Amino acid sequence: MKLNQISDNKGARKTRTRVGRGIGSGLGKTAGRGGKGQTARKGGAKAGFEGGQMPIYRRLPKRGFNKPNPVEYNEVNLARVQVAVDSKKLDAKAPVTAAALLAAGVISKLEEGGVRLIGKEKFTAKLSFEVYYATKGAIAAVEKAGGSVKILRPAPEAKQA
Repeated sequence: MKLNQISDNKGARKTRTRVGRGIGSGLGKTAGRGGKGQTARKGGAKAGFEGGQMPIYRRLPKRGFNKPNPVEYNEVNLARVQVAVDSKKLDAKAPVTAAALLAAGVISKLEEGGVRLIGKEKFTAKLSFEVYYATKGAIAAVEKAGGSVKILRPAPEAKQA
C-alpha cells in the first residue's frame, strides 16, 4: 500500500444535498420544508410549546430539593490508592492525607469538604489514613490489611430532648 492509494471507505463521506434547485431535483420550490408559516422558518417551533395546551413540564409536580451551597468532597476509592502505592507514588510510611493524595496524583484538586474514603475491594497496603469520612467497608478493608483510619470529621452533637 502506498500513501497515494489510501482512500475513505465506501459511504464514509456523504455528499451534501442541494435543495431549492428546481422541480427536477425533487427538493425544489419549498426545499423539503413543506408549506409556509412557522414550521418552514429557521428555528421551527418553540421547544416545549404544545399549541396552547398546558405543557408537560407544568402539568407534572415539582419534586426534590437542591442544596444552594452543597459541600463538595474528594471521593477516593481504595483501588486507586492501592495502584498509587504499587507504583511508588504514595509513601507507605507517612500518613495518607489529602495533601499526600494530591501529590501522588490520586486526586486532581482539594475540595473544601475533605477526603471521603470509599470502597471495599481487596486492599493489601498497610497505611494510616487521615480522612474526613470513610465507609464501613473501607475501614474494614484498611484494618484487615493492618492499617488504620483516623476520622477528622467532628462528632455529631447529641440532640437534646
